[in-house]
Amino acid sequence: MKKRRKLSFEELVKENKRELLKDDKAMERIEQRLESRHLEKAE
Repeated sequence: MKKRRKLSFEELVKENKRELLKDDKAMERIEQRLESRHLEKAE
């Protein structure tokens, strides 16, 4: 097996962002959560 090198925090963030941008359902959930938070703060 190939040994994976440790990724820096920034590399992990970039990798997660790429994966999320590909996942439409996850993006939809995130958008809904953000929207509900903004609505709560506006009240």
